[in-house]
Amino acid sequence: MPTALKAFLNSPVGPRTTHFWGPVSNWGFILAGMANMNKPPELISGHMTAVMCVYSGLFMRFAWVVRPRNYFLMATHASNESVQLYQLSRYARAQGYLEKKEPEAQH
Repeated sequence: MPTALKAFLNSPVGPRTTHFWGPVSNWGFILAGMANMNKPPELISGHMTAVMCVYSGLFMRFAWVVRPRNYFLMATHASNESVQLYQLSRYARAQGYLEKKEPEAQH
């Protein structure tokens, strides 16, 4: 067996650990968000999308401070953060939160 493969298999964040399979399972969130990108923004739950943004932000931080550092987990949550922020912007636009407001004329 090649040394690099053996090192990966026996790594503290390798496929024999939850530090590997946790991020793999989180790709379901990313794929679901990407699949919903072409659906009408009226179907987006603003609260749930905001929660997903906070969740991924917190776990990006966790992946950075945990020892050994889990770059795979960090990349997974950075990807989810990107998808969810895009969905949140679609929701905000559809709800009228991102419209430019004209300043009111003073009398």
